[in-house]
Parts: sequence; C-alpha cells; structure tokens
Amino acid sequence: MNSLTAHAGQFLADVSYEQLPAEVLPTVRDAFTDTIGVIMAGIDQPISDILRKTIVEPAGRQESRACLSTHLVAAPDAALLGGAVAHCLDYGVQTMSGHPAGVLVPAILAEAEVMGSTGKEMLTAFVAGYEVWCELWRRNQNYHSAGWHPTAVLGPLASAAACSVLHRLSAQQATMALAIAASHAGGLFSNFGSMTKGYHSGMASRNGLVAARLAAAGMTGSVDALENVQGYLTAFSSGGAPDRESPPKLGKEWYLPKHKLQFKMHPTCFFEHRSFEGTVKMLEGRRIDPNDVESVEVEMGRGQVTCLVHERPQNMFQAQFSGQFAIAAAVILGKLGVAETADDVVLRPDMQAFYPKVKLKAVDEFDPRDPVFSPTESVTMKLRNGEVLKSGPIATVPGYASAPLTTDELWGKFVECTDKTHSKTQARELFDLLQKVDSLDSAQALPSCTSIFKD
Repeated sequence: MNSLTAHAGQFLADVSYEQLPAEVLPTVRDAFTDTIGVIMAGIDQPISDILRKTIVEPAGRQESRACLSTHLVAAPDAALLGGAVAHCLDYGVQTMSGHPAGVLVPAILAEAEVMGSTGKEMLTAFVAGYEVWCELWRRNQNYHSAGWHPTAVLGPLASAAACSVLHRLSAQQATMALAIAASHAGGLFSNFGSMTKGYHSGMASRNGLVAARLAAAGMTGSVDALENVQGYLTAFSSGGAPDRESPPKLGKEWYLPKHKLQFKMHPTCFFEHRSFEGTVKMLEGRRIDPNDVESVEVEMGRGQVTCLVHERPQNMFQAQFSGQFAIAAAVILGKLGVAETADDVVLRPDMQAFYPKVKLKAVDEFDPRDPVFSPTESVTMKLRNGEVLKSGPIATVPGYASAPLTTDELWGKFVECTDKTHSKTQARELFDLLQKVDSLDSAQALPSCTSIFKD
C-alpha cells in the first residue's frame, strides 16, 4: 500500500512557487481578495464578539493582526477568529463540498506574519493546502449524508499542509503535521443553520496551524494516519468504503486547474444560488404578486436537498440553508445580499407566508465538476390563474467554475463587503494589493484596518 500520509508530507516539503501551474495564480489571488472581503462583511456578526471575549482576548499573546486590524493576538487565535468570521455569512469561496479559502487564508495570513513569509510563499501555501484538500476529498465524498461538515473534516489537514509549507517543514515533520491535524478533524452537519457552522471553519484554520507548530516542535503522529484501516479516511466514511488504496496524485498532477474555485455573489449556501438566479431571470420584466403564486417546485441534486434543511427559516443562519428562502427572496425581494438575509427580513410575514409554497425535488444526477451538485436545476412555478412558468435547465451562475467572476464583479462584491470597515479609497488600495498578493514582500504589506476592534 502506498503511504498517503508520507507521500503528502513529501509533497509539502518539495512544493515551490515555481512549480505551480501559471493558470491557477489569478484565481488564488482572487481567493485571498474575496476572503478578506467577506471577513470584513462579517466582522460585526455576534460570533466575532463571542470568540474574542471567550478565547482570543484571554490568551494575551501578541503575534498577528486579528482580521488585519491593529489588534495583535496569538496567531492560532487570529486564524480561529478570521476563519470563523470568514464563514459566518456563508459568503466565501466554495468548492469540493466545502469552503477551503475561509480556512486557508486566515491561517496563512496569521502564520505568515509570524514567519515573515513572502507573498509567493503565502500563495504556494494556499495551493498546497488546497491540493491536500482535493486528494482527501476524492477518496471519500459522502460527508454530508454521513452527518459531517466537510469543511471541518478536510479543513484542519488543508490548514496544516499550508502552514507546513510556511514553516518549511521537512517531509517527516509535514507528515506528522498531517497526522496531528487528522485527530483535530470533525464537525457535525447538524449544526448547519447556526453560529457553530462558521466556528467549524475557524477551528479548522486554527487547528491546522497548531498541528504544524506541534510537528515543528517535535510532536509525532502515525506515518499512516490517513490511510490506516483504523485511520482518518475510515473514521469519516461512516460505514462507507473510502479509497485507501489508490496511488496519491500529489506532486504528479494538479487538482486546482480541474477542480476550480467558485465564488459566491450571495451570502447563502451555494446550493441556493442557481435556483435563485434562475427564478429572477424567469421573472425578468414581470412583477408577480406573491399571493398569486400557488406553488413552486425546485428540482436539484439529492446532495443539495440534504443540505437545505430549513423549510421555514426563522433567522439568518437558517435562511442560509433554505431553498424556500431563496425562492421567496427571488419573488418578493428580487435580490439576495447581506441585507436581505437579516433576521427581520427572514421573519417578514410575506416571506413566512411564501415558504410553504416551495418544495424541493431531489434527483439522483451528479455533476462531474462537483458531484454534490446535479448538472442542472430547474424551477417550475404555478400561478393561481393556471399559468405555469418554467425556468428551463439552470447549469451555472456568475462565480461558478464555468462562469468565473470578472475583476470588476469581484471588486463590486469587495467594495460592498468593506462598506462598513473601509473608505472606498482604502478598499481599493487593499483590493489592489490582494490582487497581486504573490508580489508582496510580506503579509505586513497589507494595510491594517483601524475601524474595527477599537475596544
């Protein structure tokens, strides 16, 4: 049997910026940019204050800027806070069943400030972490249905991989970092629709960083912690049959050019986006009174339906995982931004009255780009006068792998996300620097935000 764990450790010791496929560099720069934007958008959410007061502030150690503020905290806690805030609005990069950028970017920025890493090293660390994420993901893809949150299962190892690169760990040390991180993995799907889902991302970011530090200090783990019959892959298969045998692809072929990052234009689970966009387009140029709608059927992949569990959402977090909310937003609001997911909007009587009209129909079809999706979705709306409206097949939306955001579209999202934390001039400066992150001498070249964490 090939030792997957040791092979991954060797890959992390060997990887360099010069080896990276040139085609992936722009999208990784976009991932840094987008993640910092959504962190600023979520900076005033309750989870930010909760984590600061219970974990981050009491630690007292001053190493890294918390969310690029002027406030210094321990690097693991900067990763925890950044990762949790990055995911609290469910607005960040999504792919391979989870949210890798919200885990990787906070850990990389936090530890890069301690290590004095260059922009090239930060970008290399991101790609390395993502490649490890994909190597593990392809071996066991049934996380949601087994009760796991993939970001919390894959994230600690991806973060450990990235931080191993920043620490320039040897192959043996990097192998140990992955083994240690494997024992940190795990987060429950049942916590979707609550603050804890965002906390999963923060813990994954933090725990991977800690695993790399522990390995650097000499802590050991099993050299086959991932592929052992009683190891990581088996533990998270929940009775399935994970691939523990196939040869690792790390260092032999790159995942990122094929399994591309996907960027969100709406702060909800990505599984809501195609039906929302399709409904808006279907109703374009026509004003429908929601009272005139008799029923709506949304056809989508079974894996998507499994995640959209809140049929009658009562708050922002539940709305993030509600296909009913997405359709109600399309019909009643016509848009779906941060303001539209606020609790008072979710609870509006007209929204609440509309939710029961929407049914999700699961289909067993799988998109090769990301099998948790169906290849297409469709929306069928029946009006009380007997008219039937059909969206037709909805295959993609802006930000999807096959329809990447333009720089102008990314800037539009970024400036909206930073509206409360940065002036437009400050936002543009930060955006432009993040768009060339691999040219920076260090993470310290990114300007501090003086308007947050003043207390």
